Amino acid sequence: MVERFQSNRTERVFILSLKAGGTGLNLAAASNVIHYDLWWNPAVEAQATDRAYRIGQQRNVQVHRFITRATFEERINDMLRAKRELADLVVGTGEQWIGNLSGEGLKTLFSLAER
Repeated sequence: MVERFQSNRTERVFILSLKAGGTGLNLAAASNVIHYDLWWNPAVEAQATDRAYRIGQQRNVQVHRFITRATFEERINDMLRAKRELADLVVGTGEQWIGNLSGEGLKTLFSLAER
């Protein structure tokens, strides 16, 4: 099914659950990703999106998320947003500070953690 989707342009839709989308599939022929089933772990959703947008790919992929207002799903979305914000604060993309520490600076950092 994946091969047919990738090679046959008449195959316009490929429906997967988030878990199936996170199993290492390569769906670079996709131009849109629609998330309609939220997951507790934001990395699962990101990994499923990455199945359609591969590093080095030239064309953009649109990502859509369906969330029903005033439902438990909306609360999950709020929790996911808070988790992403916390992760960005702690391990922001492109942060170089730890790699720029001297050997002595690293030793001090980890000796503080031991106390």
